[in-house]
Amino acid sequence: MLSRIGVKLAVGLLKLFALLPYGFVARLGDGLGWLLYQIPSRRRRIVHINLKLCFPEWSDERREEVAQKHFRHAIRSYVERSVQWFGSAKKLEKLIEVVSDVDLLDPDMPPTLLLGFHFVGIEAGSVFINYSLHRPCGSLYQPMSNPELEAVAKAARGRFDAELASRADSARIVLRWLRERKPVMLGADMDYGMRNSTFVPFFGVQACTLTAVGRFAKVGRAQVLPFIGEVLPNYKGYRLRVFKPWENYPTGDDEADARYMNAFLEEQILRMPEQYYWVHKRFKTRPPGEPGFY
Repeated sequence: MLSRIGVKLAVGLLKLFALLPYGFVARLGDGLGWLLYQIPSRRRRIVHINLKLCFPEWSDERREEVAQKHFRHAIRSYVERSVQWFGSAKKLEKLIEVVSDVDLLDPDMPPTLLLGFHFVGIEAGSVFINYSLHRPCGSLYQPMSNPELEAVAKAARGRFDAELASRADSARIVLRWLRERKPVMLGADMDYGMRNSTFVPFFGVQACTLTAVGRFAKVGRAQVLPFIGEVLPNYKGYRLRVFKPWENYPTGDDEADARYMNAFLEEQILRMPEQYYWVHKRFKTRPPGEPGFY
C-alpha cells in the first residue's frame, strides 16, 4: 500500500513539475544532486570506482570534479522525467534540438536499429527520436522492480506511437518489428550478465558486453543508427544527436562487433564524461576467477 501511495505521490509531483518552466525544474534537480552528493552513499562510491577504473591517469581532483558534476546530472535527470514523460510535444520541440546525419523522415528507411547509449539525456533522446520519426516504432525496456512505476514509464515512453517490449522477450519481437519496417530502439551498454554477452575492453577494463546488437542487425538485415541525448549547458534543454549508420557492421564476429560498439562509446564519453551513467555498476560481472570491484 505504501509503495502504491509513494508512486502516486511521485508521479503527481512529476506531472506538477511538467507544468513549470524547464529552467526552474532543471535548477531544482541540479541543486538536489549537489546536496545528495555531500552525503556518503553507495551510488557515490560506485561513481568513484568506475571513474578510477576507466581513468587511472586522472588526478584525484579531476575525478572528484567529474564525479560531482555527474551526480548532479544524474539526480537532475530523474527530476526532469517530468517534462520528458508528461511535457507536451510542443514543449519538447522547444527544448530539444535535433542534429541528425540521416533523414529521419525518409519513407524508404531500411530496417533500422536505433542504438541508444546511457548518457543522462537518454530518456529525452529516446522519447524525442520516436516523435521525430513520425512513424510507429518498437522499443525494448528493462523491467522495473515496482510494477506501478513500470506501467507509468511504459505509457510515457510509448506515447508517440512506440510499442514497448521487455528485454526478456526481445528476440522474436525485435525480428518481427524489423520485418514490419518499424525502427527499433534498444540500449546495449550496461552489464546485464553473461547471457548473450562477451568480455571486451571498455576503457581498458574487461566489461561484460551484450552481443545482441550485431546479431539483430545480421538476422534482421538492419542498419545500426547510434543516437545520444545530450544535456545542453546553461539549462537550455537537450540535443538529440543521431549518427550515420555504422559501416561494415555487423562483421559476423560477436566479439569484434562488441569491441566496435565500446570503442564508439568511448569516443562519445570523452566529449562529455560527466554525462555518462557512472552510477551504474558497469563492471559488475567479472571474468571467471577475477574478484569484483564493488
